Amino acid sequence: MSSTQQSPAPLLRLRPAAAALVLALGLAACSGENAAPQGGAPQALPVTVLEMQPQNLPASLELMAQTEGAKETEVRARVGGILMKRLYQEGALVKAGQPLFQIDRAPYEIALAEAKAKAEQTAREEGRLKGLLARQAVSQKEYDDAASNNAIAQAALRQAQLNLSWTTVTAPVSGTSGRAVKSEGNLINTSDASLLTSVYQANPMWVRFGLSESDTANLPGGQLKAEMVSGVELILPDGSVYDKPGKINFLASTIDTTLGTQQLRAEFDNSDGKLLPGQFVRVRLLTGNREGVFLVPQAAVMQTEQARLVMVVDAESKVAPRPVQTAEWRGKDWVITGGLKAGDKVIVDNLMKARPGAPVAPHGPQAAPGAPGAAPGTPAQGQPAAAKPADAAPAAAPAKGAEGDAAKTPAQPAAQGKQ
Repeated sequence: MSSTQQSPAPLLRLRPAAAALVLALGLAACSGENAAPQGGAPQALPVTVLEMQPQNLPASLELMAQTEGAKETEVRARVGGILMKRLYQEGALVKAGQPLFQIDRAPYEIALAEAKAKAEQTAREEGRLKGLLARQAVSQKEYDDAASNNAIAQAALRQAQLNLSWTTVTAPVSGTSGRAVKSEGNLINTSDASLLTSVYQANPMWVRFGLSESDTANLPGGQLKAEMVSGVELILPDGSVYDKPGKINFLASTIDTTLGTQQLRAEFDNSDGKLLPGQFVRVRLLTGNREGVFLVPQAAVMQTEQARLVMVVDAESKVAPRPVQTAEWRGKDWVITGGLKAGDKVIVDNLMKARPGAPVAPHGPQAAPGAPGAAPGTPAQGQPAAAKPADAAPAAAPAKGAEGDAAKTPAQPAAQGKQ
């Protein structure tokens, strides 16, 4: 009897073990179905490409430069005295002859009065002796001395008038005024030629720059001549091109031994006052034409230890590195003189993800995913394509069935154990 009662116990212990085995097999099937897509071919990376077309562009050199006024005139006092007042706004435009400073007039007014009295006296003396000379009452020498004294007195009067006028310091040229070096109350001394301020004539604007020996080595004949320059452009600090062309107005015939450069100067119209003296800019010298070159965005050109590279899409829609030869920048692009041919597709984005040999899905700039004009349903750039609803349903069905069987299987031993 006891043996009959002990037989159900092993059976009850086997049923939970079988249920656990069924659950493990179900989970393995689910994980296998989910891992199947990951084991397939890698998904193509969407990239924007530019199809290369050869262009004819002007050959150019870009050089660092600095602006300077065509005339930078120092304003100095011609007479000494106490500086009474500044008569202009610092940094404002001034016209030639405009008063800038006022020096104390009183000493020069007194000197003028003395000179005027002296001149009147000598004039009367000359006139008196002239009448006497006509009657031969005085000698010719006496009259000549009186005439000379009168001429000297008249010159002193003129000098006194000039000194008084020079107490008002005026702008020698039209231009932009500088800051005042001397303030009111200072004693101005002409012996040290005291500088009061400067006036910068900013129209036209001059631009100074130098051509290094390495730059001249790339030019025909190894030097730059005035007739080789067909045009001059100015690139502002923000990267934009100044809307008025320039011209070379000075080209040194020797190399500066201090800097090792050939010094040049260009002239630009600045009637609108857009350029300021002292700005750091870039000058582009147009020196001929480049035929059959390509423009590639600067961000798409990578620098390595050996050369500059771009990433192109090959015939199998895979990434391929391509060494290129560069010339100069043109706007935001590199001018490519070698390494590319017409029809090459250069990758311009997702470069960090575009590994050599990786498959890609190239598209033009106008058909960029997520951009206006892109095809409906096109995935966003750099994102994998979403699964279609029709394809997703069959994959989800087995998972739900497996979960249902697994849920039901462990429930049976739990009920039997309670019995």
